[in-house]
Amino acid sequence: QVQLVASGGGLVQAGRSLRLSCAASGRTFSRYAMGWFRQAPGKEREFVGVISRSGSGKSYADSVKGRFTISRDNANYTVYLQMNNLKPEDTAVYYCAASGGSYYALTSSDQFAYWGQGTQVTVSS
Repeated sequence: QVQLVASGGGLVQAGRSLRLSCAASGRTFSRYAMGWFRQAPGKEREFVGVISRSGSGKSYADSVKGRFTISRDNANYTVYLQMNNLKPEDTAVYYCAASGGSYYALTSSDQFAYWGQGTQVTVSS
């Protein structure tokens, strides 16, 4: 089991950058693929991206590809979401999540067993 705490959200202007962090408890962190999801008001939770256990494999939603980058530090049990060139449509609550599955098959929220509490990102135009 792993507990996740997301942080780093805030209010930024369009075109700026923000980095989210997700700290995990326990030494089992490297056993999990880690994903990021987001949920805007009135919308369903959507996949943003995922990173493999080692960090060598990554996959992104088309809407963020080329702007967002996921990385992880297994020594410090943390996964990051670097968000560049933010747009107003990126406004959402962002969640990190952990899955025991293989990263290349993970795109749905029901494939992730553990979730952080979410952090709000608001992008103004």
